[in-house]
Amino acid sequence: MCGIFACHCHPNVQKFKPAALKLGKLVRHRGPDWSGNWVANNTILVHERLSIVGLDSGAQPIVSDDEKLSLAVNGEIYNHRILRKQSTIKYNYKTLSDCEVIIPLYMEFDVDAPKHLDGMFSWVLHDKVQDRVVAARDPIGITTFYMGKSSETPGAVYFASEMKCLATVCDNIISFPPGHVYDSKTDKLTQYYTPQWLIEPSTIPTTPVDYKLLRLTLERSVRKRLMAEVPFGVLLSGGLDSSLVASIAQREILRLNQETAAKKAKGSNGVADDHGPDHLVGIDDENHLSTVQMLPELNSFSIGLPGAPDSKAAEAAAKFLGTKHHTLNFTIEEGLDSLSDVIYHLESFDVTTIRASTPMFLLSRKIKAYGVKMVLSGEGSDEIFGGYLYFAGAPNKNDFHEECVRRVKNLHLADCLRANKSTSAWGVEARVPFLDKKFLDVAMNIDPAEKMITKDRIEKYILRKAFDTTDEPETAPYLPESILWRQKEQFSDGVGYGWIDALKDNAEIHVSDEDMKNPKPEWGDDIPDTKEAYWYRCMYDEHFPPHTASTVMRWTPKWSKSTDPSGRAIAGHEQKYDTA
Repeated sequence: MCGIFACHCHPNVQKFKPAALKLGKLVRHRGPDWSGNWVANNTILVHERLSIVGLDSGAQPIVSDDEKLSLAVNGEIYNHRILRKQSTIKYNYKTLSDCEVIIPLYMEFDVDAPKHLDGMFSWVLHDKVQDRVVAARDPIGITTFYMGKSSETPGAVYFASEMKCLATVCDNIISFPPGHVYDSKTDKLTQYYTPQWLIEPSTIPTTPVDYKLLRLTLERSVRKRLMAEVPFGVLLSGGLDSSLVASIAQREILRLNQETAAKKAKGSNGVADDHGPDHLVGIDDENHLSTVQMLPELNSFSIGLPGAPDSKAAEAAAKFLGTKHHTLNFTIEEGLDSLSDVIYHLESFDVTTIRASTPMFLLSRKIKAYGVKMVLSGEGSDEIFGGYLYFAGAPNKNDFHEECVRRVKNLHLADCLRANKSTSAWGVEARVPFLDKKFLDVAMNIDPAEKMITKDRIEKYILRKAFDTTDEPETAPYLPESILWRQKEQFSDGVGYGWIDALKDNAEIHVSDEDMKNPKPEWGDDIPDTKEAYWYRCMYDEHFPPHTASTVMRWTPKWSKSTDPSGRAIAGHEQKYDTA
């Protein structure tokens, strides 16, 4: 990940520049490798860089030769090589960065440029001639992005990777909607990502499940996310989703290394590329990873309290796959001590997000200490396939599908936000293969009757079945049966059941019954309904002013009597709470 701060149409941009640089510095944790800025007309772009691709020449903001176009990007463009080859625009590339392709794409397609991108991204582009800013966010909102305005600088518009950059200069802040593009010429946001399943959730898909297509599409999604020039790894919780991602990545690395070794043995230089040296990793026209590097041994990482269910399962999965595994044990005290920092980085007071983010935040720090800058993660699967245990309460397939769509639409305020900000806090980038556009097209168009949890079908049955090779003796198993068919554990439960219990106990210490009866007036109608939620909201208020709270979404399960978001609060959980 990288960090962006930008302001367009500021009344005195040169006077504002020192403040803009300080605001950009607030997201330097996202991009600790280099800082840059660019001023043109009354617009300033500030960029804090985490270098993953184009290490030697990818500094930002990227500026065209004629200095008419400037660009600041956070994210990765997986199809950048294909776009470079297909472009009809004469453009002199100055870097090997995957992001620079956005400039000629804008020159060719104007505000339709983001439609052509395959990746996770948020970016701000300034056109000096038109004195125009175009900004866009990836279809699902994997990268965090905010937009703001200020009554003190009417006409100006601000953008940032994290809300904290805008909190002191904007009195109107929104989470930039995923799949949208902003054009300062019209001062409007327009949705460019418009698949039918997303914009017409009441239209229920009828396509039968194709297990081979489901498997192939996810494999391709993981493959393209191996695009990197730095050490990378995988977050391995021991649950189905992260274990599948790890399995596919490991198989791909072993296959690519075998092919590379064979080419070297024959004296071949591998696959050449027209736009850079052979060592630059990218995706070719056949959707294959193009590289002559020997990819490094795959590191896998898990975290939990001593004896946590996830840690045990992760170690079993890692042993089966042959990854270089690292298990981090944390103590409840360490988790509690980090809560304020976690909330500062998350910019949220949502109970589910904080519970799950704290272990991920601690693990990301350890990952960075190992020298790993990019990790693959399993976010998105539970939303796509209705994998949360509360989905068992869905009354019919129509409601099941509409809830899946709602959860995917809100990922940018929930699990994507958690994954992005927990890892970016330590300069680590998280990539999420389940949220690939092509995989979404396949998975979200499957008849939801195939996804429903029944007496005969465990949650995410069709995903498990797609990777079950029991009837394919020629295909090596992807995972041991104990992992492939393991019941869903939400991350905050899987790190150790004592974690959530400790949070609730400490909330009782910090929040009194009297406090609960007297919420702060500035909270308005958004009143915490538990002491834990009240405690988190108070910590949030220590960092951020009240007007920023509108950017936060609080998560509660549907079709459940319990308002507690923990999987253990659902009756079907094997270790459910004792409510007697």
